[in-house]
Amino acid sequence: MGEKSIQKKQHILDTARKVFAEKGFKNVTMKDIVEACEISRGGLYLYFDSTEQIFMEILTMEAQETDDLFTGHISEEDTAADILMLFLKEQKRELLQKKDSLTVAVYEYFFTNGSTDRNNMLRKQFDAGVRVLEKLIEAGIASGEFYCEDPKGAAANIMYVLEGMKVNAKTFGITEKMVDEQLLYIMQGLIVDV
Repeated sequence: MGEKSIQKKQHILDTARKVFAEKGFKNVTMKDIVEACEISRGGLYLYFDSTEQIFMEILTMEAQETDDLFTGHISEEDTAADILMLFLKEQKRELLQKKDSLTVAVYEYFFTNGSTDRNNMLRKQFDAGVRVLEKLIEAGIASGEFYCEDPKGAAANIMYVLEGMKVNAKTFGITEKMVDEQLLYIMQGLIVDV
């Protein structure tokens, strides 16, 4: 794919992301994306066959960008507690994001199309988050920063709390104070008193 084609495909993905954030998943048609991108129907179908294909590529792209952003802020001197705080700070930013969020579209997609098996993209991301947090908690235990008898269980619990807050944020709302209280509770459950 040439540079111009790569740029065109990225333009479609960036524009479609905004459409999905605004309308959710189930209400978006290829026509909506064509109109938003100001391209021909054939121009869109040259790159993508369906709204589902576009949406899945957007989710993959976003997951990679989040990973890159997170790992780009970690330095050699950071402790396990520093890294966990950075992770939780990023989660807080996403939870409090009022506009341009794909959360509703993601849930619509997976409630409508997603399976509960291990090939489900959301499940893979959740499981990967648990593994990363488990290793981080284990590193904190080894350095004496954290105390935890069940790192895997604690990691899964953190992910469930974060997922629950995502749902709350989109259904009945969530405040910064509510997020801070839950994140503080997570940290207090791990940090070793000096």
